[in-house]
Amino acid sequence: MNNFYFIGVDVSKKKLDFCVMFENKVVHEEIVANHQHAVIGLIHQLKKEFGIDNAQMLVCAEHTGQYTYPLVCACEIAECRLWLEHASSIKYSSGVQRGKNDRIDAKRIAVYASRFEDKLRLYKRPEQEIERLKQLEAERSLYVVDLAKYKAQLKDQKDYVPERIFKDKSKRLKKLMDNLEEVIDSITKEMQEIVKSSEVLSKQYRLLQSVDGVGPVIALNMIVVTEAFTKFENARQFNCFAGIAPFQYTSGSSQHSRARVSHRADKCIKTLLHLAAVSVIGKAGGEMKSYFLRKVEEGKHKMSVINALRAKIVARMFAVIKNNKYYKPILS
Repeated sequence: MNNFYFIGVDVSKKKLDFCVMFENKVVHEEIVANHQHAVIGLIHQLKKEFGIDNAQMLVCAEHTGQYTYPLVCACEIAECRLWLEHASSIKYSSGVQRGKNDRIDAKRIAVYASRFEDKLRLYKRPEQEIERLKQLEAERSLYVVDLAKYKAQLKDQKDYVPERIFKDKSKRLKKLMDNLEEVIDSITKEMQEIVKSSEVLSKQYRLLQSVDGVGPVIALNMIVVTEAFTKFENARQFNCFAGIAPFQYTSGSSQHSRARVSHRADKCIKTLLHLAAVSVIGKAGGEMKSYFLRKVEEGKHKMSVINALRAKIVARMFAVIKNNKYYKPILS
């Protein structure tokens, strides 16, 4: 694109490395503090120095979670276009890499933006409710992991340490576990209140729980991960994201493997979907339980059938949201 400036940004906790490219040449490099006022100041400086406006520039950065927050806020205030790309997409597009530092990474991001402009997806900041839910879910997950760790300590060490030591330790751990459970409950209630305060989110929350195997935790996580079902166009896209869509791996006449899922996935949501599938299997009846038994009898591997059940649950969740109707199971 003529007269267009691509700005690559390498994001770290304390600073941002900027690399400005024009006609495939680096015309400016600068390091600023990872603070929105510093970023806004640099954007205004670049506009003045090169005599350009927002239509002639694009900021591109890797999506590194909360550390991109100041950059997102700054671009929103400055009305500057922002493209947040997955880190692996940039990494695997750069060919063989020798050497790595923040300055080089900023340049690689700028090069990626200029080469793959046709893949541009402008970042749209989630609604305030979704953003708050994301922060709360991240905090809740942290405490859930700690709670599971402490429970494992109580279960595993009872027979392997002196009784007196274990008794004192268990008292301390139970206090921590009680506090964690109280905090987890309070966060969950706050998340539910946020959902109830929004007509759209509240309806989605109820619709999702009409699907067999989907409870309050999965429903909340699906709303958060899909940004109220606006981030993914269909269930297939989400299955790829969650690591439950199988892909073939073949090459020539020598490499032929069964279709398998990718390890690049959101492991948290994949685990929740696995639990949903297992809960369906454990029920006394139901169409998905019948499907599982039928496929196992046909000789299918159990894990393969469970993965198919995950995909079915996802498809039904997307369907109830799209059709705005509660799920009605097929009566056999």
